[in-house]
Amino acid sequence: MHKRLFIALLFLFLGNIFVFAQSKTIPSQTVKDSLKSNNIDPLTPAKAAFYSAVLPGLGQAYNKKYWKIPLVYGAIGTSLYFYITSNAKYQDYRGAYKRRLEGYSDDKFSYLDTNRLITAQKFYQRNRDLSALFVAGFYALNIIDANVDAALIQFNVNENLSFQPTVYPDAVTFKANVGLTLSYNF
Repeated sequence: MHKRLFIALLFLFLGNIFVFAQSKTIPSQTVKDSLKSNNIDPLTPAKAAFYSAVLPGLGQAYNKKYWKIPLVYGAIGTSLYFYITSNAKYQDYRGAYKRRLEGYSDDKFSYLDTNRLITAQKFYQRNRDLSALFVAGFYALNIIDANVDAALIQFNVNENLSFQPTVYPDAVTFKANVGLTLSYNF
């Protein structure tokens, strides 16, 4: 009986200590989560891609990467220029070949025989088709760049996160060892 009373008093005493320990008030401190950001908009990449699809370079302007706009127009414009010139020359050689089949030889390509006209026609047709592929490719690359850039803008990149090469001496031979260090400072 004496043991049961001792155990009951022990639990009563320990229970009251915990109750009293929890009644103390600790001043509340607000801890900001450094990994959580309130300015993340999950629709930003879709908006940037849509803007670039509507007008090439508009997605780069939406991402505030204005230096990319001349690159977009330079790539698409150059490819479009080569498409237009190759198509014009293809049409010239094709028209001359058609006239040659009809029996006329008074065009500006009278110095070329029929096989040379066919070869030139195939050459410019191939260049025209490749230029069209480049126009479509640079247009798609413009959209992808705007989308990826808008998605990567939302990542936290500051001085606390670093990736740098380090050179440290070997303890035994004193030769320089090269390594990579990935560090995150809290």
